[in-house]
Amino acid sequence: MQLRIDKYLADMGIGTRSEVKQYIRKKQVQVNGVYPKGPEQKIVPNQDSITFQGKAISYIEMEYFMLNKPAGCVSATTDAKHKTVLDYIDTKKRKDLFPVGRLDIDTEGLLLITNDGALAHELLSPKKHVAKTYYAKVEGCVTSEDVVQFEKGVDIGEERLTLPAELKILKVSPEDISEIELTIMEGKFHQVKRMFEAVGKKVVYLKRISMGNLILDENLQPGEYRKLTAEEIEKIQMKR
Repeated sequence: MQLRIDKYLADMGIGTRSEVKQYIRKKQVQVNGVYPKGPEQKIVPNQDSITFQGKAISYIEMEYFMLNKPAGCVSATTDAKHKTVLDYIDTKKRKDLFPVGRLDIDTEGLLLITNDGALAHELLSPKKHVAKTYYAKVEGCVTSEDVVQFEKGVDIGEERLTLPAELKILKVSPEDISEIELTIMEGKFHQVKRMFEAVGKKVVYLKRISMGNLILDENLQPGEYRKLTAEEIEKIQMKR
C-alpha cells in the first residue's frame, strides 16, 4: 500500500492536509532521511522511515479502544456544549476515530471507539441483530410478567413491537428499586428506557456491559479506557 506523504501525516494527527503541506515546504518532514519533493510524494507505510521535526512517525491503520463511558459526555466526535467520548482517548494516534453507536448522555458503560467503518457497520446494522446487554436500576418492582412481556416484544410506540429481549431480575429492594440485566437485539432510540416505561416503570440508572462478543472490562472506572487486545479484536471481527 502506498500513501501520499501529506495524507500519511494527516492520518496520524500531525495536522490538516494543508498544515502538513506547510510543514513539508518548511522542511520539517523527512522520508528516509531526505526531504520529500512535495506533499504528493508516495511512501510505503511502515517500510519507509518518516520523521516530523526529527521525531519518527509510525503508521497505524486501525485503532480500537474500549471506553467505560461516564455520564455527562456525549457519544459524538465533536460537540459545542458537552465533552465528547473522544476527549477521553488521549493516546489516540488517528484523527478519524468515532464511537460505534451511541449511549445517552446519562448512560454509562461499554463503548467501542475505532476508525474501522466496516466493523462498525457489522455491529450496528439492524439486519445483524447484535446482542447488547445492559445493567439497570429501575423504579418499580420488575416482575416475572415483565420478563414474559419483554420476551414477546414490547409496544414502544412504533410500527412493530420490539424484538424479543431477555430480561433477568437480579434484585428488588424493599423500596421497590429493581436491579436487572436486559439483553436486546436492536438499538432503537432510548430503547431500554422506553421498554420499561411501556410496563409502567422508570430507569434511573443504565450501564451497557456488553456488545456482541465485547465485554466491558470491570477494571475500567467511568472515564477510563484501554486498547482492545488482539484476542478481543479477533472476536468482534469473527462474523465479518
